[in-house]
Amino acid sequence: MNYAKIKKACPNIQQNLSDCNCSYTSCDKTGLCCRCVAYHRANRELPACFFPDDVEKGWDRSFRNFIETWKDKV
Repeated sequence: MNYAKIKKACPNIQQNLSDCNCSYTSCDKTGLCCRCVAYHRANRELPACFFPDDVEKGWDRSFRNFIETWKDKV
């Protein structure tokens, strides 16, 4: 899929990029939240923005890690 073309058409790309904490620098979906969510959902994961920066850097985006991360904070 040509994500560069989609990024040009996305009206929210600048805000999305400023909010994105993904540390995977070669990700072509950065700033395209709709594609990012779809990708991670298909892999039974959550996107980086659901995790604090220190947890996100471990790249464990599993539901289990999400629950473990937030269980005492909600």
